[in-house]
Amino acid sequence: MAIDPPTEYLTPFERGNQNQTTEWLECIGFYERLAADFPRVLRFVQIGTSDSGLPIHAGVVSGDGVLDPVLIQRAGRPVFFNNNGIHPGEPEGIDACMALVRDFCVQPKRLAALGDTVFLFIPVYNVDGCLNRQASSRVNQLGPEQFGFRANGRNLDLNRDFIKCDSLAAQVFNRFFTAWDPDVMVDTHTSNGADYAYTMTLIHTQADKLGDGLGPFLLDTMLPAIYQAMDQRGWPTCPYVNPVKTTPDDGIEDFLEVPRFSTGYAALHHTIGFMPETHMLKPFADRYASMRALVEVVLAFTVAHAPTIQALRRAARQAVLTRRRWPVSWKPDYGRPSSFRFKGFAAVQRPSKLGDYSRLAYDRSQPWERAIPWFNRCQADMVVATPKHYLIPQAWREVIERLRWNAVELDYLPSDQVVHGLAYYIDDVVSRPEPYEGHLFHDQVKLSSHPVTVQARAGDVLVRLDQPNVRYAVETLEPQAHDSFFRWGFFNSIMERKEAFSDYVFEDTALEMLQAEPALRDAFEAWKAHNPDKLSDQQAVLGFIYATGRRHAEPEWRRYPVIGLI
Repeated sequence: MAIDPPTEYLTPFERGNQNQTTEWLECIGFYERLAADFPRVLRFVQIGTSDSGLPIHAGVVSGDGVLDPVLIQRAGRPVFFNNNGIHPGEPEGIDACMALVRDFCVQPKRLAALGDTVFLFIPVYNVDGCLNRQASSRVNQLGPEQFGFRANGRNLDLNRDFIKCDSLAAQVFNRFFTAWDPDVMVDTHTSNGADYAYTMTLIHTQADKLGDGLGPFLLDTMLPAIYQAMDQRGWPTCPYVNPVKTTPDDGIEDFLEVPRFSTGYAALHHTIGFMPETHMLKPFADRYASMRALVEVVLAFTVAHAPTIQALRRAARQAVLTRRRWPVSWKPDYGRPSSFRFKGFAAVQRPSKLGDYSRLAYDRSQPWERAIPWFNRCQADMVVATPKHYLIPQAWREVIERLRWNAVELDYLPSDQVVHGLAYYIDDVVSRPEPYEGHLFHDQVKLSSHPVTVQARAGDVLVRLDQPNVRYAVETLEPQAHDSFFRWGFFNSIMERKEAFSDYVFEDTALEMLQAEPALRDAFEAWKAHNPDKLSDQQAVLGFIYATGRRHAEPEWRRYPVIGLI
């Protein structure tokens, strides 16, 4: 039975017409007052600063008054993490979290139900965007009256920034998440897309990536329990509606949540992650209520099954210590379909009133319910053999600091030494034609691998692969991984030659090189046979000889600087 909250601790949503979301200053003041009034229940502190110079806060709730993160971690207590406001235009999680934390403070039975589990939360992650308030940026969304903006102060989408960490917020989040090492995370959102009967849809961490124990537990035990509990609470929930074709009628497939997203990032730390997506076309009051129900349902499951979840996470970390072949790219597995009984609306084509074409519409007067294909499994699209160590030259400090933020154990060479290993050479890249989140992202990468001997310097970094956080290292340092540092452009300078030639001088040198280097001569003959149209282009001819020959080779050109040591 619901308990009416004390009037002095009502949230803006509860005080208003249920179509309002809190403003940032009021939200932070709300938590500060709760922390002052209930110091044995809630600890609320600043954890960092946004790109616009604003404080980012976090809080922790504990049922026994132990709120010190060191003591909590030392005791190995379960940690449930609720992240809110990464997209402040999708704010129902912000308001639901306020009410839930308030209820922990004023309802002893609710607080006691946490047991040993601590409730960790960020009230508003994207502070910059939360202050950029208006009512128009969410084109297809029904309420609330005013809300924040998707991007932060640098116009970055923070739910694309967990690996590259361009924003100060993401850098804060990486360190915060790693320090707390949550067992389960819920990151709250609102969805775009098709129309259907559900208010709540759910993205979950890719089960296949989590391993043989944690993955099946999520897929076969945790998810069915969440769906059942949400149904019992009056909020039937379905998987995130990601249609295989145009509409859900032909089936849906799980969203491939790579590490740039919160749930994909969580998987790098063997954390079970959920991204609830309420439906944009449902009233804000319904979205708020279903979001609170979802957080409470996942929290209750976590409390009840915490020992199992923690044991499976420990086993997953132990299992990767000896792994030498790693999947670094995934794709949907259409050969292992499941099914879901879906409640949809008839999809119809109607003449457009704007142009000479037909437009898609959903007719809510024609509801339907039937089983549709649900492709909820993935398969490895690329598997790489990993070395025993990675050697990272200290010059690449942006890469090293991100590994450090994520508790990857680093060893520093004590002296200069010559090392032998394998190096990737970048044979070709295909990049997006337009910038993506501030980078020219490399969509396709072709590599070759060759033995090399390099001079390492004192202070260069060795990354051992027999360590608990190896997954983060592999999926950022292997260039072909979905969200590797290379694909995000951290190593773009190796793709540029630093010297050039003057054609009138190099013409004679090129002839000498063809005589002195048989391999170059053979390559040039093959090039001519395949490119007869370029033989009249002096720059093309000389450029091929210059780039392919050994005499003027630049060792660093197109050589990926992270070396694999066997």
